[in-house]
Amino acid sequence: MPNHYFRFFQQPKSAILLILGFASGLPLALTSGTLQAWMTVENIDLKTIGFFSLVGQAYVFKFLWSPMMDRYTPPFLGRRRGWLLTTQVLLLLSIAAMGFLEPSSQLRWMAALAVVIAFCSASQDIVFDAWKTDVLPPEERGTGAAISVLGYRLAMLVSGGLALWLADQWLGWQAMYWLMAALMIPCIIATLFAPEPSDVIPAPKTLEQAVAEPLRDFFGRNNAWLILLLIVLYKLGDAFAMSLTTTFLIRGVGFDAGEVGVVNKTLGLFATILGALYGGVLMQRLSLFRALLIFGILQGASNAGYWLLSITDKSMLSMGTAVFFENLCGGMGTSAFVALLMTLCNKSFSATQFALLSALSAVGRVYVGPIAGWFVEAHGWPTFYLFSVFAAIPGLLLLLLCRQTLEYTWQSESFMPRTEFKAGYSVALKILGIGCLILGVWLLLLILNALDLTAFSFLTGLLEIGALIAIFGIVLGGVLDALALRKTHLA
Repeated sequence: MPNHYFRFFQQPKSAILLILGFASGLPLALTSGTLQAWMTVENIDLKTIGFFSLVGQAYVFKFLWSPMMDRYTPPFLGRRRGWLLTTQVLLLLSIAAMGFLEPSSQLRWMAALAVVIAFCSASQDIVFDAWKTDVLPPEERGTGAAISVLGYRLAMLVSGGLALWLADQWLGWQAMYWLMAALMIPCIIATLFAPEPSDVIPAPKTLEQAVAEPLRDFFGRNNAWLILLLIVLYKLGDAFAMSLTTTFLIRGVGFDAGEVGVVNKTLGLFATILGALYGGVLMQRLSLFRALLIFGILQGASNAGYWLLSITDKSMLSMGTAVFFENLCGGMGTSAFVALLMTLCNKSFSATQFALLSALSAVGRVYVGPIAGWFVEAHGWPTFYLFSVFAAIPGLLLLLLCRQTLEYTWQSESFMPRTEFKAGYSVALKILGIGCLILGVWLLLLILNALDLTAFSFLTGLLEIGALIAIFGIVLGGVLDALALRKTHLA
């Protein structure tokens, strides 16, 4: 492959993307898996450990405060770097403070700090995603996404597996948290050297504008609802395949946990990183649409490796091949998908719109687990993995429907306006808003139940109602989009 495709990796911007990606991934395990391990070692009860998992909701609902980061500019370093520096300094202080606590005697303070770390980490993600969107031109977005994914994955490895080993063998838990806090210092330095995006794109003038305008801007575009469905469905087949991989390899095929850990975690991580980087390089030659189509087909086809595992004799070579190919293709798809999210963001509201779109993209990954478990019990592993191959098809069909819109946006860095069915689209948006409101109430009541302040028994039904209403709104908008496309073609 010609050397000029690798020229981006030699730019200072690449090093900054890598380090800021590392900063984005570092806090995640420190409030989830690593913290759970510390509490488990200290014999904290399971109910309390389960409650701590609620702090991860900050990553799902970060879009709620993202408009503030679009609207307000700190008095130093500019709108993007100013917020990055603020969140990173707060992360350094709060992670270091965690090292002064003991789970056995200071759980309330530990819970409060975990919430602060998760909030600051989610806020850092908001600004980092916005900074990437603003600073990278279209031809560099795939490669930039790949480099940031590499930094993110390396950070998860450091704050996950390496942190556990250091705490157990060398430093102890408290000193390990101090070391993790110290690793934020190079990230702060990278922020100081990062370029501030051009200020020719104006920031929202009021908070109301920062909240409402990103929605008006997005839903006023051609094919907006079909693109929302595309974001949910593009990696659905991949989400199905990955949701029960470890369980399948241990219980379905018969490998022991050690074999699965070595292959699935180490080889899988390497393949994901390699796929993301290679996908980023290929995207310098491909348009966004072609990259999404090719990588999407590969994502779906790679799930067939697990189907073959389920119908053949157990073999380490077969497992390694299936895991490597699936993670390689998944990494390539991730590069194109992140580039898609960046392309769909208006730079005036990139923090808010990227937070909303990334939260929506997590819907399939988060909620596919219960469906996957039921499907396996009802139909078995071979049918499940065969279904995961076909689950990629709706996303690819939606991609073909949205081709004209995506290519126009990729080439012009502007958005095609919508002209048809204004009243119908307004109804669809209101239905989606009602569904989201019900889901917000469900989350609030869930937190109250977890704190033993209430004992509501209808939360499962409320979740289902909210999700169904929101899905109906999106589907209605998608149908209107399809009708508008048909009307345009006939005209």
